[in-house]
Amino acid sequence: MPDSSPSRPRVAIIGGGPAGLIAAETLLAHGIDVELFDAMPSVGRKFLLAGVGGMNITHSEPRAPFLARYGQREAELTPIIDAFDATALRDWVHGLGIDTFVGSSGKVFPTGMKAAPLLRAWLTRLRDAGLHIHVRHRWLGWDADGGLRFATPDGDCVHHADAVLLALGGGSWTKLGSDGKWLPLLQDRGVAVAPLQPSNCGFDAQWSPHFADKFAGSALKNVAITFRDACGQPLTRRGECVVSAHGIEGNLVYTFSAAIRDEINARGSATVLLDLAPDRDPARLRTELERGRGAASLANHLRKQCGIDGVRAGLLRECLDKDSFNDMARLATAIKALPLTLHAARPLDEAISSAGGVRFDAVDAQLMLRALPGVFVAGEMLDWEAPTGGYLLTACFASGRAAAQGMLEWLAAPR
Repeated sequence: MPDSSPSRPRVAIIGGGPAGLIAAETLLAHGIDVELFDAMPSVGRKFLLAGVGGMNITHSEPRAPFLARYGQREAELTPIIDAFDATALRDWVHGLGIDTFVGSSGKVFPTGMKAAPLLRAWLTRLRDAGLHIHVRHRWLGWDADGGLRFATPDGDCVHHADAVLLALGGGSWTKLGSDGKWLPLLQDRGVAVAPLQPSNCGFDAQWSPHFADKFAGSALKNVAITFRDACGQPLTRRGECVVSAHGIEGNLVYTFSAAIRDEINARGSATVLLDLAPDRDPARLRTELERGRGAASLANHLRKQCGIDGVRAGLLRECLDKDSFNDMARLATAIKALPLTLHAARPLDEAISSAGGVRFDAVDAQLMLRALPGVFVAGEMLDWEAPTGGYLLTACFASGRAAAQGMLEWLAAPR
């Protein structure tokens, strides 16, 4: 393990997620003494939980559509991700002795699908390189002399460093440490921030008690959602989602979460069109529904003619008036484009990730805060968002590495 030296710069990293850890690795490789602080009893907790169902590390999508996933922050994130893209990230994972593979959807996973082996190998390498990790250290801001204040089980303490990286995460998953409590600490220092909002989240649909009781938890597989963006352009995606007690959630919904949330913020509600039978041609569907059903009930007619039953049939009953079921043309149209009005995003702490945070105009090209020279920011603390599918982790890794590169330049510059 390298020895600390008074002549070597000392850096403090606050936050032990992917952004903070990759920054630490980058700095250690250049001979910097690094102290990493995390409020939780161990580092990488959100990273581990995100990998419980299969650690989706990045995506194999071509560069242009990949970068477009970052929406309004594509321009700001493009140079950051280009410097450490999906290929570089996969190579880095391979360097830990862990293979990766591309799934059928284009998502990239480590062999074994779990985050724990990757994190264990990574932490071993970091400790061998000289990283000092301090857990149960909750950052409280700065003291009068510019020292970093921390609350610990043994009382408050102060740490001094030549440069600081803040990588505290966004505002979702409070129990894992991403609680957004850093926001007022930065605002008090003149840092421009955008309010934290839920991203990759579910939405409230104001179900009737009967529908919620009967269908909460039901999966909607092989459906499509169409939503018009702020410019009025329709965007359609196909996949699956889940009816919750409050509304809808799941990967297909998360694809649209930023646009839906912004529409609700602007207008009070947002309406999506749900295609309950994406494999069926509209004209054929209408012909099937208009066939005589004899003594069969409408429910049986829908099931036999077009495979609409269970939660799909329940949604039709929930969202349409009674007259629609007497007009097969109207019913066919509704099956292909069922209007579903959403009224609110689910609370921030239920979201997979958050939007908002430190504005990009508050940092320079090296991700240093303009109001606080020597203090850098990376990961979800910055004001960007992306859908699930490996895009979130890729930007966290890339921004952590970019901030570390910026710190190296700043530490080497004469002052």
